[in-house]
Amino acid sequence: MHKSHGVLQSFLKGEFNVPIGTKTKVLGAEEDFQKIAEKLAHADLLSCDFEDSIENASEGDLLFVDPPYTIKHNHNGFIKYNEHMFSWADQIRLRDALVRANRRGALILATNAAHECIRELYDKHFRLLPMTRASVISGKSCGRGQYEELLISNYL
Repeated sequence: MHKSHGVLQSFLKGEFNVPIGTKTKVLGAEEDFQKIAEKLAHADLLSCDFEDSIENASEGDLLFVDPPYTIKHNHNGFIKYNEHMFSWADQIRLRDALVRANRRGALILATNAAHECIRELYDKHFRLLPMTRASVISGKSCGRGQYEELLISNYL
């Protein structure tokens, strides 16, 4: 089997949540794996459902959460994989997990679509801050541009 075919199959099974890139060289001169290894020496890296990971957060822990955005907004290029990988039920499950982590004293910073359904999902529990960002993640130039998103936080 061709390597890229195997990667594509993993992507379609939900094992990756970002599109496959086209770069053949991804290491920059500033990337020092020894320093990175030293910084990660005391980190716990998990491969699990997001809810299991969030449940480990306790007082003072920082959760940065950047889920696949809801398919109900902007048609920003995430639709193709999102509806299969991260459903609306997953969006609700994520919100509920973050609410529980908030009660335990975790610091929360999440991003999501600036869409009314997301605002309604989070507005009773967190502060919502609109922001605009440039997106270059698209195979087609028409999919790139400025997009409005929400920062969802309990401390900003």
